[in-house]
Amino acid sequence: MLISAIYNKQIEKRTREKTGRDVELTEEELLGVISSEAKKRKDASEQFEKGGRPELAAKEKSELDMLMAYLPAQMSEEELKAKVKEAIAKSGAKTEKDFGKVMAALMRETKGRAEGGAVSKIVKEEMAKLG
Repeated sequence: MLISAIYNKQIEKRTREKTGRDVELTEEELLGVISSEAKKRKDASEQFEKGGRPELAAKEKSELDMLMAYLPAQMSEEELKAKVKEAIAKSGAKTEKDFGKVMAALMRETKGRAEGGAVSKIVKEEMAKLG
């Protein structure tokens, strides 16, 4: 499945660039594909657990573990909270309306090292403390 996803990303890039020849994916693009595939496995595993199919959930978790080996180490919650506080300070965010500005800066900085949902949750918590 991963090889297919990488190949599809190459086709997408070739079509977008209209080169007509093989293209190489950048490391960032490759990590994005792996991250996307890992997220699919995680979601599938959770759905199989909810559906009472532990054997399929275990298969998805096994594939997820293999994919995670190719990704950079994930940030701990403490590291993420520190990055969020730093981003809020740097962006000058004063209210929850500045959420988008903070998220944009953080997603660039944490790409591949933290899930968007986890980042969003911590940003909301920290911005709620602002008042």
